[in-house]
Parts: sequence; structure tokens; C-alpha cells
Amino acid sequence: MTTHIGMLLYPGLTQLDLTGPFEVFARMPDAAVHLVSKDAGPVRSDMGLTITPTTTLEACPALDVLFVPGGGGQVAVMEDDAWLDFVAAQGQRARWVTSACTGALVLGAAGLLSGYRAATHWAFMPLLSMFGATPVSERVVIDRNRITAGGVTAGIDFALRVVAEVSGEAVAKKLELYLEYDPHPPFKCGHPRVAPSELTESVQREVAERFRVREEQIARIVARVSR
Repeated sequence: MTTHIGMLLYPGLTQLDLTGPFEVFARMPDAAVHLVSKDAGPVRSDMGLTITPTTTLEACPALDVLFVPGGGGQVAVMEDDAWLDFVAAQGQRARWVTSACTGALVLGAAGLLSGYRAATHWAFMPLLSMFGATPVSERVVIDRNRITAGGVTAGIDFALRVVAEVSGEAVAKKLELYLEYDPHPPFKCGHPRVAPSELTESVQREVAERFRVREEQIARIVARVSR
């Protein structure tokens, strides 16, 4: 049977959040990967890469795997009824509900993370608890049928874990080898647990405004839902 994988494609997403997992999913046996957008027009990422959708919210079939990437455009998605209705509806039916980076916040806004352990980009981890999720500082977190990943590059680890769940570990191992996924980061500072404290503090200062915007937005969303 075909596994239908729907990957949200919205303006301002971080393309590697999407294209890293896409590269893995597209090679999975018996998988149909759908790049889902509001309309059929090309979508521009946060860094300017243009990607063409393959289907729309209305035309998208029922999904076995729902996937939400992150990126600056995620802020707009979290208060867009069309996007949230799609995520909530597909998330209720999907076998797996998944995300990478700040895509987890979209799942939270759609009511799909309450009571689940979850991950997101390290700089935004505290925001998960505002949606009733338990933040877990791991590269990939699996809690029942929720699979969430840390920031950007964690999407490849995440996608291989999804393949292992859907098609078996042997298939995932074969894809890992085929893609030569054997990372050796040159500076070994890709997470606060290994980066020098002054570097982490510098990045935290740079993202402080983005954190504040999301924190205030989530507070509005939660207050509106709880009325």
C-alpha cells in the first residue's frame, strides 16, 4: 500500500527543514510525497529558494504522515485558519504526526501536542510547554505517533527514524548508506551542550526578538482557545 506523506510548504519556511526530510522520504519504497500549499504557485523560502508545490490544501489526499517544517513563516501559519484547520484535520487521521524545528509550534497551535513529549530548535524549546507539551532536548523525539525533531539539520535524522517506523529499520539503514549520511561537523558546536557558552549566549541574543514574538503569539493563541 502507498504511504502518503504530506509536507507543508508555506512562505518563509526554512528550506532544509523541508528538503532534508524530502530527500529521504522521496526514496522510501511505496511512498507518495505531497508538497502541500495553499495554491499551486511557487513558494519562496526564508533564504530565497523557490519551491513548487505538488498539491493544495483542498486537493491533498488523506495522509499517513503529516509533516510540518519550521522557519520564520511559521509565525504567520500559526494564526492562519486555513493552515491550522488542515493540520488539525489531517493530524486527527494521520498515522504519524511529525515536525522539524519550529514546525512543532504549528502542531501545538493546532492542538496536536498537548500531553506529548516533543522537540524543536534548541532556542525555542521552552515554548513547547505553553501548548501542554513536555520539551525534550533530543535530536528526535518519538512519543506514540508524534515524531518531532530539533532544528534544521535534525530533519535528516528525523526522516530516517520515520522510515524505520513505516518501512522497517533495514530500509532506513539502506537509505542512510545510499545518501552517505555520515556527518562529521567541522567545529562540533552545533548545540548548546557542546558549544562554548559565550557562543550560545551570542546566538540567544540574536534570536531573542524572534523568541519574544513567538512567546507573545502563543500566549494569544492559548488564551483564545481556552475561552
